[in-house]
Amino acid sequence: MDHRLLTQLTLRAANQYGLITLDQLRTLGVTRRQLADLVAAGWLHLLAPRVYGVAGAPASLERRTQLGLLHLGDGAVVSYEAAARLHRFDRHLADAVEFTVPRSRRHMRGAFQVHSTTDLPAIDRVRVAGFPRTSATRTIIDLARARIPSVRLEAAIDSAVRTGASSPLVLTRRLDDLRGPGRWGARRLDQLLLESGGHTLLERRFLALMRRAGLPAPTPQVVHGQGARTVARVDFLFESDGVVVEVSGRKGHASDADRARDAQRRNELQDLGRRVYEYTFAQVTGDPEFVIRTMRDRLTPPTSPFRADGRAER
Repeated sequence: MDHRLLTQLTLRAANQYGLITLDQLRTLGVTRRQLADLVAAGWLHLLAPRVYGVAGAPASLERRTQLGLLHLGDGAVVSYEAAARLHRFDRHLADAVEFTVPRSRRHMRGAFQVHSTTDLPAIDRVRVAGFPRTSATRTIIDLARARIPSVRLEAAIDSAVRTGASSPLVLTRRLDDLRGPGRWGARRLDQLLLESGGHTLLERRFLALMRRAGLPAPTPQVVHGQGARTVARVDFLFESDGVVVEVSGRKGHASDADRARDAQRRNELQDLGRRVYEYTFAQVTGDPEFVIRTMRDRLTPPTSPFRADGRAER
């Protein structure tokens, strides 16, 4: 084969994880005889109908994903569990390879899971790092439809909110658009969205406690600043009461430097007129009644005209 043609073929395959389609080979000018010689020599291997792999290209999850997209052709997108992996959702399945194609091509199959749909508009598709995939919002809705465990669906929602890839409002609106017969999981997603807005599972649990107790819903992830300087981003703000609540995980901040930063942050928030409280993982998950009781006290304005020492307020 002409050396220049072989170089073009290699470069094209290199941009696709060592893969190339029959149509791409023909576009480059590779004849049937030349293709047969390349296969016979072991330089190319048929990996899927009309898709070849270059010998020596390393196996990887990205290569398997690219193989599926090339085999399924235009209109195919990475979806469901595989899209959750590409969006880096918490608790995603590490080795998922899954796609969605237009309903007219539902007959196409391969060594991966393929879904079909009649409704995948541009708003539900994105391209990142070369892979077309369902948007974070559509991926979450599809995962709900696939009946994944609630703890993983919660993690997907919170991950998308944390990274800015979606929001509770966007999810609610898109879910309303897609709701209908056969769209299993919509009700469960409705329920989980009631307690969304935080960035972690622990923050979600705190929001659930506030809703269960009938207490006001706080605003999650509020940035406090002083002039042009950011003082802190807080987990929750109860604006009308001037109350900031932080929830801390199992490990917390153990070093002297961490504790010093926490103290400085708390002091600056108090200087801004905020009352700052913190609940631990053990309190939120193991003693929810304590959290509810103390928050009810902290969010309820005192009605007595007397101070704690018994003297009347002036």
